[in-house]
Amino acid sequence: MAPRTGPPEGPDDTSAPGPAPRIDVLIPTYGREAELAVTLAGLAAQQGPGFGIVVSDQSEERPCLEEPAVRAMIRILRFRGHPVRVERNLPRRGMAQQRSFLLGCSTAERVLFLDNDVWLEPLTLQRLDEALTWGRCGFMGSAVQGLSFLEDVRPHEQGPLEFWDAPPRPERVRPDTPEFGRWTLHNAANLVHVGQRLRLAPGTWRAYKVAWVGGCVLFDRAKLLACGGFDFWDELPTGHAGEDMVAQMRVMEEYGGAGIIPSGAVHLESDTTVTDRSTEAAEVVLPSADVPADPPGRLGPAGA
Repeated sequence: MAPRTGPPEGPDDTSAPGPAPRIDVLIPTYGREAELAVTLAGLAAQQGPGFGIVVSDQSEERPCLEEPAVRAMIRILRFRGHPVRVERNLPRRGMAQQRSFLLGCSTAERVLFLDNDVWLEPLTLQRLDEALTWGRCGFMGSAVQGLSFLEDVRPHEQGPLEFWDAPPRPERVRPDTPEFGRWTLHNAANLVHVGQRLRLAPGTWRAYKVAWVGGCVLFDRAKLLACGGFDFWDELPTGHAGEDMVAQMRVMEEYGGAGIIPSGAVHLESDTTVTDRSTEAAEVVLPSADVPADPPGRLGPAGA
């Protein structure tokens, strides 16, 4: 069955027509109207590269456009020159299909996959864009940080930190390789603590080696598509997790990828709406010899 979509524009379109943006921000959403409004507010405060936004809404009972705060932020974004599209993508067939659908909605040079519960501090998108230009690789990510963990300093989880002082090289990372141990870097508020220790000058950033990055990742769209994008969605049951990890590992193996410090991406720490995680995407999509029985890297910013 083909996805059911709504009109490409939401209400009160006050944006003037102009050239297509170089970056599209792709936001999957289901429920979480308040969190989505906060996410859009963070985007409205961004400076630097021009961007458009595509929201794929899978809310069944109350579409996101029924939330006044969401509509208000869309008006603000359009007024500031950012085209916004709100699509309906039903029935729900899992996050991999959501991401594949969003990717198919974009023709931009670069795409930022941004979860609907992430606030970006100003200049985050500019840093990611600068880093991807410098790196000439497949992606740059800002791992989401849980600020409720500011007092929870975990030096033992920061041990795998290793910087890229030159543009990232292709790496083969899998759940059974030593490099996968880098996943602990993204727990709690680890990158905030690392950033405080580095004392980077305003406007500067450092690229570092990752296992994968959740929540906020800027891809070179052509390179993501060359590695298949999320075209594996139909191999997965609706209840799955780790689809973003699979796509990033494929891209990293061909083109390289990295994370940046400071992250600038703050996790709102709401409960997940992906409650059925009975299938790990890597176990289905990646060669079975590469995946242990219980891959440990699914923890988010509040991971133990």
